[in-house]
Amino acid sequence: MIKREVIEEALFEACRRGTTVISKDVEQAFVRAIEKETNPAAKKGFETTLSSLHKSIERDIVICCDTGWPLYFFKIGDQCEIEGGVSSLREAAEHAVARATREGHLRATMKHPISGYDPGNNVGLNAPIIEMKFVPGDGFEATFCAKGGGSECFGGTRQKVIAFADGLKAHEKCILDWYAEAAWQGAVCPPCVIGIGIGGTANESANLAKQAAALRAVGSHNPDPTFRKMEEDLYDAINGLNIGIMGVGGDTSVFAVNVEYAFTHLDGIILSMACNCMVARRGTMRVNADNTMLPLDNAMWFGDR
Repeated sequence: MIKREVIEEALFEACRRGTTVISKDVEQAFVRAIEKETNPAAKKGFETTLSSLHKSIERDIVICCDTGWPLYFFKIGDQCEIEGGVSSLREAAEHAVARATREGHLRATMKHPISGYDPGNNVGLNAPIIEMKFVPGDGFEATFCAKGGGSECFGGTRQKVIAFADGLKAHEKCILDWYAEAAWQGAVCPPCVIGIGIGGTANESANLAKQAAALRAVGSHNPDPTFRKMEEDLYDAINGLNIGIMGVGGDTSVFAVNVEYAFTHLDGIILSMACNCMVARRGTMRVNADNTMLPLDNAMWFGDR
């Protein structure tokens, strides 16, 4: 049985790594952008940001001062035995988030939506946000994502219903228009990782978009040829907009476009977009049945990507 103290330590470590350690795929995205960038100001921006990211790792300090929403994604083995049961994971996550806030790995950003009451520890009703899925095995994996307020609130999150008759180009035009508008308004921090959810109910489409933005590795592809081509076409089109890092102009305006889909109703297709910050913060810990822990670099939420 996996002990409660081990669970809380693993969830804290996932949070700490998610806010202070850049994933290898994201680091490589910065390296590639530096190598190909022809705009001197943009090249300097990428170099300076990457240097800052390395200093965050060395000093164990947050990558970005906006540590955003605390999100936990659990992959739980169907033979996993957890002290207190699966339902106890919420309380463990709350304790881990409160500790991370107290120790400076999270900024206190979670407030009551109307009164503005701030508990000061990022814990409240439905905070942290938790999503679970069940997989074969006797352990579990926990991924923490710090979803920045800008990318979530002010332009980085959009949704629309598309008619079947409008076809794939209607989806692509929406994403192009949405991202361009958000970037030029300063509502997101390009180059973002864009997640796209196509189909399903409104909440399922939005969740797929968020998961695609927050959990998929930069450079991964949807295995369906239609959606892989959509990812590649949008990636090329958006990078051709010359938005550049933080809008200064340049060759890299987006790090990745990740598309996920669900079967949908014949009345229409719900299209959702979720942007993630260029640093795409996430930290994953594997907890084994023998109570040992292991950090992982990739959440593998969508199977092999």
